[in-house]
Amino acid sequence: MNVGKLCAVVCLCAFALPALAGVYVTSPTGGSTSASPIHFVATASSPACSKGVSAMGIYTAPYVLAYVGNGSSLDTYLSMNTGTYNVVVQEWDNCGWSATASIGLTVSGGTSSPSSGGKTFSNLQNSNGWTGYALLPPSFAICSTCSPTGSAAAWSWKPNVNSPSMDGLSTQADYGGGMVQWADILWNNHLIGDFSSQGLPDFSKTLVPSLHNFTYDVYFWIGNTSDSQALEFDINQFVGGESYIWGHECRIDGGNEWDTWANQTQKWVPSGIPCYPKSNAWNHLTINVQRTSDGHLLFKSITLNGNTATLNRYDWPTSTNWYGITVNYQMDSDYYKTPYSVYLDKFTFSAW
Repeated sequence: MNVGKLCAVVCLCAFALPALAGVYVTSPTGGSTSASPIHFVATASSPACSKGVSAMGIYTAPYVLAYVGNGSSLDTYLSMNTGTYNVVVQEWDNCGWSATASIGLTVSGGTSSPSSGGKTFSNLQNSNGWTGYALLPPSFAICSTCSPTGSAAAWSWKPNVNSPSMDGLSTQADYGGGMVQWADILWNNHLIGDFSSQGLPDFSKTLVPSLHNFTYDVYFWIGNTSDSQALEFDINQFVGGESYIWGHECRIDGGNEWDTWANQTQKWVPSGIPCYPKSNAWNHLTINVQRTSDGHLLFKSITLNGNTATLNRYDWPTSTNWYGITVNYQMDSDYYKTPYSVYLDKFTFSAW
């Protein structure tokens, strides 16, 4: 045996092995069963490439790249249908090499529709319990001294409107102008828990914690969309001392883009998703969100007039003493304090 050649092979192998690229998945664990969305956490390394890892991706099926992100780590939620999967997490480095890790997992049911349990509220625009408030700059906190007919900002809420209406049961929400620029008018309804308008106070505190998935579905009509600075549609859950605010704002005069609310920083996050509601016509909006099993907010999707955009953005809650589930509708005034009306119809909210 040529000892020199053997040493060369052994030395080469010993040198090369530590330089191999690798993918390391910490969530989910292999063989686990979880409800959708699935929380994926993984890191990657490529010691042989001095330029490092370029990107990481998740294949939920062969040739189905469900997620890709830059860098050597990923932390994301993926909505997946019920079933058994062999998921592949892959990394690509900046030298042309890649590595993979495979995970077998089962996605359980129970998140696809409210028919499996929960509550659905129909024609909420005509329901009792709506309260209006003025939110004024610079803080945009609720104005405790404002009234619907006051000089700072005027507003009204008129149910049972026949025209425009889809079924004779629309509600007219008005911003009536005022002295203050950029005033916002917020309407809020407590559905479940504290101050429930639906007869669901949940004194035993068992219903609200059981609800994780929410759908906000509404038709709205606006005469001239350019009269509005923005329209806002919110879902709120207060449970276990945590406040979950799924805020969705259609910035109209502000750039025709959807924003979502960042709970921790109390700021709007641009989504890059366009928002162009139609003037003098009915618009159909559907929003889907989730409180994940590990206590995050998941902004899942927005559908406006048949066009669905997937967000899959997750956020962190804040602390609260409130308990229950509420919904908001809000209309924001523009620079010129232009009065305008929005009509709401077939407003359905589902929680399960």
